[in-house]
Amino acid sequence: MSQIIAPYITTWSAEQEIPSRVVERPGYGVGYADELLGDRDAHGVLWQRPAVRHEAGRPEFGKVHPLRQRRAMRKLLCQVCAGPANQNDDGVLWLLRDFQGDWPNWPEGMACTEPPVCVPCVAISLRLCPALRRGAVAVRVRASEVAGVRGALYRRGVFGPVAAQDVNLAYDDPSIRWVVASALIRELRGCTLVPLTELTEQYDAVQAR
Repeated sequence: MSQIIAPYITTWSAEQEIPSRVVERPGYGVGYADELLGDRDAHGVLWQRPAVRHEAGRPEFGKVHPLRQRRAMRKLLCQVCAGPANQNDDGVLWLLRDFQGDWPNWPEGMACTEPPVCVPCVAISLRLCPALRRGAVAVRVRASEVAGVRGALYRRGVFGPVAAQDVNLAYDDPSIRWVVASALIRELRGCTLVPLTELTEQYDAVQAR
């Protein structure tokens, strides 16, 4: 594996959002004044317009690139190296912050914006990600339907639409017409927690061959 400087989904300093004027589309919701065909996904939802200059400048850790996150979630790619996420009979592998106290059987039913991972990148993530060092859980997920988006919800304003709040919305929610999306959501179902030591030992065994 090549040296990983920053996760695939990380935004780099040269990838600033392209200035775009958000306008109301009467009877539809929001759009861009100079909207292009690629600005919406297959469900008709409007997306942020970041520049795409991967590895140009410096990585902005903690800031996720919307288009790379969307690609990794759609194709179930590892969020760190962009290779295929690990998958076995128990499901696709996710590495998440530990919020087991949030509800019984967490993360069952969770609306997740974090793409999955491969086994080699588990150790890298645990070592380099400050958030995961505060507590991490590996999860096998049998079903992860693409369910909606996270983004800025707009409201009508005096001079045009105004961003009101960040929200998670399902694709069948009528309010999604007023969202500029920044992340794709998968709903995690059929979740099984996996000991982190099992994954690190599995990786070490492969490396030792």
